[in-house]
Amino acid sequence: MKSLLQRIQNLSSPLEPIPTGTIIDLHPIDGVETILFDIYGTLLISGSGDVGTAAATDSGEALTQSLIVSGYAGDLERAGELGPALMKAEIARWHETARDDGIEFPEVEISRVWKKTIEKFHRLELLKPDDDPQRILQLAVEYECRVNPVWPMPGALETIAFLKKRGFRLGIVSNAQFYTPLIIEALFGKSVEALGFDPALCVWSYKKHHAKPSGELFQCLETDFSKTLYVGNDMLNDIWTATEAGCRTVLFAGDQRSLRLREQDKRCKKLTPTAIVDDLRQITEMV
Repeated sequence: MKSLLQRIQNLSSPLEPIPTGTIIDLHPIDGVETILFDIYGTLLISGSGDVGTAAATDSGEALTQSLIVSGYAGDLERAGELGPALMKAEIARWHETARDDGIEFPEVEISRVWKKTIEKFHRLELLKPDDDPQRILQLAVEYECRVNPVWPMPGALETIAFLKKRGFRLGIVSNAQFYTPLIIEALFGKSVEALGFDPALCVWSYKKHHAKPSGELFQCLETDFSKTLYVGNDMLNDIWTATEAGCRTVLFAGDQRSLRLREQDKRCKKLTPTAIVDDLRQITEMV
């Protein structure tokens, strides 16, 4: 994975959050023992506002460049042109099958989507046969970093370090893919665990095949939710879902790209987070 970490670093460059103008609501929040975070749009500035590849597959040029750098051979320009639509169709099939199996909010495993897409390229004779699984992982990273550039949110590392030092149990519940923990390690300089997050409190959607706002991601956590605070940027996926699980919540309104108020969603119309911040460091003033 060292080579993937290096590629993420090479493909990443600083981003600045875009102010939202949201009125913040800061006040003491007592009795908190565990703090859970969302990733995209919360701990990471996200150019697309979310985890990119699974959310929007729309860049042929990015795919062509990713195929070249990953070492594939064939008609790479044509593969780049056709690839986003093939991926979108594969993701739609995955979602349809999962819903037929009773999963209301399915999550793909993007490495498997890429594998299926590469197999289609082979059948179309656009790529020469290549079954190297490491190459597929590199392709996924190359493409994601191009379509969804990310960078640490201001104050994220400082806030995590402060909360760890104070003795809070830290976790992550996020829509994510295999490369998400790698992105954290590449850009924060430490693995998720070394940063202070308890592996038992880290739930990644691609591993569970459920995506927020599914409550499934919270049900597998062993924590007292009445003493748990959840921090996220999306009123539905984060605040509503965490509230349903029994958590208190902080809406992070620090970046216009990713703030999702969901004002037309009936689940969010009367929903109020416990607090609203526009800088992660404000959390340290409340707990």
